[in-house]
Amino acid sequence: MKPTALEETRLLIRHALAEDLGERGDITTQALFDSGRIIDAEMLVKQNGVLCGLDVAIQVFHEVHPGVTVEKLAEDAQKVAAGAIICRITGRADALITAERTALNFIGRLSGVATLTRLFVDRVAGTSAKILDTRKTTPGWRRLEKYAVACGGGVNHRMGLYDLFLIKDNHIAAAGGIAAAVAGCREYMRRNRFTASIEVETKTLEELEQALALDVDRIMLDNMPLALMRRCVQRVNQRVPLEASGGVSLETVRAIAETGVDFISIGALTHSAPVLDISLEVIPEQNG
Repeated sequence: MKPTALEETRLLIRHALAEDLGERGDITTQALFDSGRIIDAEMLVKQNGVLCGLDVAIQVFHEVHPGVTVEKLAEDAQKVAAGAIICRITGRADALITAERTALNFIGRLSGVATLTRLFVDRVAGTSAKILDTRKTTPGWRRLEKYAVACGGGVNHRMGLYDLFLIKDNHIAAAGGIAAAVAGCREYMRRNRFTASIEVETKTLEELEQALALDVDRIMLDNMPLALMRRCVQRVNQRVPLEASGGVSLETVRAIAETGVDFISIGALTHSAPVLDISLEVIPEQNG
């Protein structure tokens, strides 16, 4: 049975903690604090961005010690400003400090993906284009990173190789052409008694015409210049959704959206997003 999203996340957290703790555990924290010391801390955002992964970070603390309590002051998908406190945490000093880096790694990474996605989404505001992610994700993190894209206002493309037929250039070359590749996918569905959408990658107007004639569900325009992309949009005339792909940046995405494509897929959302700077600050005890 395939693990649920929660089970996958727990496995990731446990692996990350094991990687950090090794056989001896957090020797610095063990040397300085006994299990009876209780402290308070705050999680602080140090850059403007879009929050994602707060519940995952909280789960890290609970994995280290279930007695940790958290007051959430923000929610995933929320825009946060530098200086914002997103949660307050109370618990054993050894648990909070041991869990700190792993928790911040998760929330910083996921918030970075959500923040970059929002930048792209904002750039295409007012057009009909939707921002898509890709399979260029961190191994093991796909479900979380695609969740982060959604928190940033993007749309998830296929989750993996199993939920959409995406016929790319190598498939076409090996199968003997677009028509043969599409026919092969349809025969596979017939034999295995299931249905899934078919998308075909095209690089030229001629390839677009071939895919259009085959009544596929979506056509990808791969690395096309803007002028050719506009011709493809005019030729298709909304008969099938079009997805632009290849080399998209914050500087180029608006012009691509204005060609009239329906989707723009961007690998950089997950493979190049900078981590959002978030820290955990222990609140000093008040003397007297």
